[in-house]
Amino acid sequence: MSRSTDPGHFFQTSASISESARRAAKASNSLGAPIRLGSKLLAILPCPESAGAIFVAESAGVARRLVLDTGVSSTTYRGPAAPLTSLALALHAGLLVAGCWDKRVWSWDVATGERRRVFTGQGDFVKAVLCVHVAGRDLLVSGGADAAILVWDLVSGERLHTLRGHARGVQDLALDPLDSSPDGAVVFSAGSEREVRRWRVSAASAAEVEESTPIVAHETSVYRMRFDAEAGELWTASADRTARCLARDEGWAAETTLAHPDFVRDIVLAEEAGFVVTACRDEEVRVWDRSVRFRILSRVYQLTGEQTGKLLHSYAGHYEEVTGLALLSARCVASISIDGTVRRWELTEVAFAAARTAAEEQGTGKAEPPAASAEGLTAEEEDELAALMDE
Repeated sequence: MSRSTDPGHFFQTSASISESARRAAKASNSLGAPIRLGSKLLAILPCPESAGAIFVAESAGVARRLVLDTGVSSTTYRGPAAPLTSLALALHAGLLVAGCWDKRVWSWDVATGERRRVFTGQGDFVKAVLCVHVAGRDLLVSGGADAAILVWDLVSGERLHTLRGHARGVQDLALDPLDSSPDGAVVFSAGSEREVRRWRVSAASAAEVEESTPIVAHETSVYRMRFDAEAGELWTASADRTARCLARDEGWAAETTLAHPDFVRDIVLAEEAGFVVTACRDEEVRVWDRSVRFRILSRVYQLTGEQTGKLLHSYAGHYEEVTGLALLSARCVASISIDGTVRRWELTEVAFAAARTAAEEQGTGKAEPPAASAEGLTAEEEDELAALMDE
């Protein structure tokens, strides 16, 4: 058996050395037009003012507004000395906020990068932040590894409420677009214990939604939640290796399941194009069909217990875990990764074909072949769909 004499390989297994070599070889690929930053990327937000810019949070404790065409950081947000885990924008207040490993939430003037308030009170890492505008006031909601959810006045810095219910850390927070009102926000929280809980939040009061029970649709941690703007359905990404669509009118039962080979870190909805895009720990960005025809078929598969996802394409380019996604336009998504790169992916059949060719040429070669889309149904599926459409 051969042994390496490289000192850098001491105390490493053959498997870890082989994996490091694989990643080093893959790192040079140009798929997705990578922008290479200096540290691991942990959170991403689209810029509401420009489809050509995003906000990113780094493990180095820095946040940036990044211009994608040039790779230039137009604004840099500094102060924390620990990794930033999450980002949110308070548009009415003109602030960018970030959750941090130092148990605090930091805020900056979004235009200038000038540091504003720092919110202290969480008992462990801050893992999720959300800004809501209720009854003329800007509120900040934060969730931490301590399982607590805190509600703050974003302008004054006053801590207004503490919410408890999760048994383990809070992974994500999302605003329900249908049940919220100008006088009160309905906030969904996702926990490491797999529960999704619902809270009614205002400056005056905050409590779990009356007569609500935790939503349990996954086997373990729920990392991300996204609401469908049209129907208000909830899409979730989980460590149980699935992404799911939870139907509001079915009591949040799983209507669609998208199976993955590893943890699903993020999910975004390209509603106009009819796609769902997921980020996976296996370094892939996957594009799934979510057209009207497919959503009807999902109901059929749900009843039969079959896998309900239709994979259209897998983008291979990142060489470490993909940690976040941001929808830039109807047919373009950006992804970030532990590998420190930002990449962009077009959501068209032409782009999928070009990406498969490029992946073969550059030797990334791990992407699965595309599954049949809902437009290429079997005869049995066409019959099922026709029967449903006639009802």
